[in-house]
Amino acid sequence: MSAEHDYELATAGEEETRGIGERLGRVLRRGDVVLLSGDLGTGKTCFTQGIGRGLACRGAVNSPSFVLMNEYEGRETLYHVDLYRIEDVEELDDLGLWDYAERGVLVIEWPERGPELLPGDGLVIELRYGDVDRQRRLRFLPRGPRGSELLESFRAAGPSSSQSTRPPPASRSPSPARARSCGHASRRPAVTIPASSSP
Repeated sequence: MSAEHDYELATAGEEETRGIGERLGRVLRRGDVVLLSGDLGTGKTCFTQGIGRGLACRGAVNSPSFVLMNEYEGRETLYHVDLYRIEDVEELDDLGLWDYAERGVLVIEWPERGPELLPGDGLVIELRYGDVDRQRRLRFLPRGPRGSELLESFRAAGPSSSQSTRPPPASRSPSPARARSCGHASRRPAVTIPASSSP
């Protein structure tokens, strides 16, 4: 995918990362797939907590590392999957991820564990360490027609493209429970996933 279709933002802390996730959550609908790529501590769960806010989900969104998937009811059902502990890609077939994508919004952390078996139309978001402490850089890479539509809607809902490299304002939307710390920890190398092998 050409770089002209990418979009990048910077955040200065956990709450700003949640705010960007909330902004995306407001434009998500049933059938949407979001793949969150990045090393430990880069804020993937923070971002998903924001998506939960944008979908008006009840209860705090936490990492599903030990159960593979958590489900949250809201405007649309949020299915939050963490593939970090997947050792055999055949396990993904047992999860039936396509079925969940059809029933709600599917957010997958660590898609690197089995990219060839994941739903292909949606958004890949790469989270990386920034240049200063606690800063994170988020790179949005659309996959397929719906991914491009989502990115366009997300950009239309926020600052102009000329402001895209500046940290966005923190979200003022209330949360049903104060979110736990979920990243923005010590600096580690980032892991990335290609957006798509198709045009």
